[in-house]
Amino acid sequence: MEDESQRLVKKAIKGNKSAFEKLVKQHYERVYRTAYLYVHNEEDALDVVQEATYQAFKSIHSLKNPEYFMTWLTRIVIRCSADVLKRKSKVVPLSDEIISNLPGHTNPNIEDSIQLLTAIQQLKENYRTAIILFYYYDYTIKTISSVMEIPEGTVKTYLSRGKAELKKFYENEEDKCHG
Repeated sequence: MEDESQRLVKKAIKGNKSAFEKLVKQHYERVYRTAYLYVHNEEDALDVVQEATYQAFKSIHSLKNPEYFMTWLTRIVIRCSADVLKRKSKVVPLSDEIISNLPGHTNPNIEDSIQLLTAIQQLKENYRTAIILFYYYDYTIKTISSVMEIPEGTVKTYLSRGKAELKKFYENEEDKCHG
């Protein structure tokens, strides 16, 4: 599967539109979920996917290493998501309906999921990106460094500070429950 994917990437780099289309279909769900984690609603996530796909198509020839296709595409999705958020200049609040419609959502304890997503949404953008890529996608520190275009040490700092902020959030929630 991995070799076939890399062959498709190589063909796409050379201008094969059919290969690029297959790649997009192959990675669509992951691209959509990434966009959704940033923009928090279906319509904006679909806009991000469309724009990211267009940007990727325009610049696929600049991809040097086919094995880093998903890292490269994820970076484009993150940038497009940030552009959509800047354009709208508002944060869409998470509702129960949005949480229950999250793709791949199988957590039986919906209240914990809502609380975690609410906490992650409140993090600074850099912390949120590092946390999502590390814990949600299991990216390595090195890969996150590449996606975010920052040194590995900075990624570690963002993860550490992001976890500290999440811990504070949960401690505050616990104080509210017991206070």
